[in-house]
Amino acid sequence: MVHALELKKRAIALRKRGKTYSEIRAALSGNLPKSTLSYWCQNIPLTQKQSNRISKIITSKIKRAQRKAWKINKYRRGLYLDDLYKKNLYLTRYLKNGAVKKIILAILYMTEGSGTRRSSLMFGNSNPKIIRLFMKLLRKCYDIDEKKFRITLQGRADQNIKQLEKFWSAITKVPLSQFYQARIDKRTIGRPSKKTDYKGVCRVDYFSASIYNELRTVAQIII
Repeated sequence: MVHALELKKRAIALRKRGKTYSEIRAALSGNLPKSTLSYWCQNIPLTQKQSNRISKIITSKIKRAQRKAWKINKYRRGLYLDDLYKKNLYLTRYLKNGAVKKIILAILYMTEGSGTRRSSLMFGNSNPKIIRLFMKLLRKCYDIDEKKFRITLQGRADQNIKQLEKFWSAITKVPLSQFYQARIDKRTIGRPSKKTDYKGVCRVDYFSASIYNELRTVAQIII
């Protein structure tokens, strides 16, 4: 009993000095229940300075806990995604099949291509990997006349168009001589780009009614 009273007395004294419950528990005994400590100190008034200090310490602890939880969750998600990758890696063996390539190409065009023209393909995207995949599949599935490609870029007002053209020329493997004049999104005038890795939108035109019609037909069959 004496020991408990002495603990209570010391806890109240520390609280009056503006210590947090964690600091008081560490100073007295790590095994002291927080509920007991809260009960002992519930009516002790604190100065504004003491309250501000305690609030800052609590906020700092919460932020550290959040960062730790974020790192743990990121690590776990990494393991989860890596497991999914390994489970589905076997699918790559089917990509050697020409029919599978044509199915992928048809689905890709169905989702990102335009159906407004019947005399040519028109495919646009801002993701370089998607554009590269489209070009690769198109060249694998069909006997392509490289001179029938045309590229049109749409960029932001503060972007270097010449650099964008060189970038997309490397991605598409289409020479700059087959690029149409780039377009500037007028909505971006006076608005600086926030994403430094944004390369604008690349639109690929390929003049072939037969390939357009076949891809549309394959897509209809899949649907």
